[in-house]
Amino acid sequence: MQDFPPEVPAYPTSSASAEASGSRGRDRSFPDTRSPARFLVWLLGRQRDVLLAVFATGILVFLPGALGPYLVGRAVDEGIIAGSMSGLLTWSLILLGVIALGAGVGVAMHTFAVRGWLLALYQTTKLVTRKSTQMGHVLSQRLPTGEVLSVASGDSNKYGALSETVGRAASAFFAFGVVVALVLHTSVPLGLLTLVAAPVLVFVATPLLRPLQRRQAVERSRTSDLTSLATDIVAGLRILRGIGGERTFGRNYAAQSQRVRQAGVAAGIWQGAVDATGVLVSGLFLVLLTWLGARQVVAGELSIGQLISFFGFATFMVMPIYTFFELAQKWIQALVSAHKTIALLETEPPWRAPAEPRDLPRDAVIHDEASGAQIHPGELTVVVSALPDDSAALADRIGRYLPAAAGPVSTELEEDVKGRTARQTRAQRLAQRRERAEADRERATRRWGVTVGGVDLSEVPLARVRERILVSDAASMVFGGTLQRALDPHGRLSRTEAEQAMLVASAEDVFEALPGGWQGYLDERGRGLSGGQRQRLVLARALATDPEVLVLVEPTSAVDAHTEARIAERLAEHRRGRTTVVTSVSPLLTRWADRVVFLVDGQLAGSGTHEELVADNAAYQRVVVRAMDEDEEASDVQDTRDLAR
Repeated sequence: MQDFPPEVPAYPTSSASAEASGSRGRDRSFPDTRSPARFLVWLLGRQRDVLLAVFATGILVFLPGALGPYLVGRAVDEGIIAGSMSGLLTWSLILLGVIALGAGVGVAMHTFAVRGWLLALYQTTKLVTRKSTQMGHVLSQRLPTGEVLSVASGDSNKYGALSETVGRAASAFFAFGVVVALVLHTSVPLGLLTLVAAPVLVFVATPLLRPLQRRQAVERSRTSDLTSLATDIVAGLRILRGIGGERTFGRNYAAQSQRVRQAGVAAGIWQGAVDATGVLVSGLFLVLLTWLGARQVVAGELSIGQLISFFGFATFMVMPIYTFFELAQKWIQALVSAHKTIALLETEPPWRAPAEPRDLPRDAVIHDEASGAQIHPGELTVVVSALPDDSAALADRIGRYLPAAAGPVSTELEEDVKGRTARQTRAQRLAQRRERAEADRERATRRWGVTVGGVDLSEVPLARVRERILVSDAASMVFGGTLQRALDPHGRLSRTEAEQAMLVASAEDVFEALPGGWQGYLDERGRGLSGGQRQRLVLARALATDPEVLVLVEPTSAVDAHTEARIAERLAEHRRGRTTVVTSVSPLLTRWADRVVFLVDGQLAGSGTHEELVADNAAYQRVVVRAMDEDEEASDVQDTRDLAR
């Protein structure tokens, strides 16, 4: 049996390369994304042993309901009517044994069913995690964050429900066949009626399933948008409070939640219609089977015991018929979710391995052709720009990160889910995704324009670039867990090395503020820390990695001037002799720089020491003087706060 949690292989560098080598054709462990139905079949096939266990135990669970009416009928005919106490006792004991067996095995069936549910749920979560890791920073440009979260949580739960229902429906089908065989053996007309009952039910309900699927798709898309809105609010909560935007975003969230509620009500109406149809048809079948059985008793074609058996069969048949109907509903819900899941799993990273990979030279000059800037080996270089986006773009190019797009493609469906407008919107959305993916691929595979010792980064495998060049910015994630895991997620540091990284980042207060020290627990995203504490923790983590080339984007933007001065001095000493790039306009950092690179409109406008640029470059002087005024103002505010305490 499949061990828990299920093994999910990592994605290759690209699906295209995997298919070209034939690996996907041989290995069914990779998800089949050719269609939603194929994906669901693949997902269920990954846990076929659990489904077989549910099926086997389910047969025994359904056994009392399938055989019970027959045994009761025999007890009536051969015991009560025949006046035989031994006959009554014999059939009663057999019935008791069947019931006891079914009740005992029911625990095992439920255990296997829950196991299958969890396997499907967590296997999907693993797929999403692996895909997110493979895509990296590009994923948020392809799909909304809420879409990814919805697949990992809500959609994975739909697959779990489908898994549980499939095994149960298979055993219900077996029980259905047993009942049909018993009824046919007793009465051919009633057996034929029982045989066609399930297909008739599905046929009657089919016209309702398609509009139900459309409404559920709308609800699913709106829920995804609501989740995206919630993540954006949480991520920017501090900023929203600072600018008084909480109410505005709160109103937007409330409006979107009402749209989700409306979509849920619309889907619920059709769901209710489907359920009502199932109950109605099942009830009519029960009435019709009982009526025909009673007529045959009157005609002398059936005994009293057989009539009781037929009534029991008719009552029991409601359960497997409804299970078939439930399977159809779960399948439709899973198809809606599978459509979204495939959109995520089919996203491909734009990077391609170079045809003739080269290694990065060590201790070589880094040259950015777009700006003309040069980073000399072993130096602390501060990049100064009046526009922070220009210096951040330089940092992205050095780290070989694609520039952020205008935003992810929307997933929302139009109100007219039945009309041509909705189909056009979906087609336009898919076309937009393809265009964006193609644009990213074109940018990622062409010559990059940043060279290290004359070697362009596009000629070096991406994994090797990431090993040698580390880019850290204020948006870097802080995951929940202990302080030790947050600073050293791979467990490579000694206690001395960890303490040194915290000291250089002036983050000792983070250690002191957490009960438990290194084993103190941090909330997700570092909630509970101030903005400055979180930023210094991110800086300490980057320093602890000790890469050959370290690029820090605005590492001290959220700290006061006194703390920034300490960090600047300690950083220069700690990274002495190793290539370090810092983007900042703070004179507290530029004073410690071996070299300052000054950008104007993204182009190199000066290079030298801080003192040289202040003396010779008027534009640089204006930028630095403005930064000094801002630092002095922030320092005065901090001093006032300190005195107030």
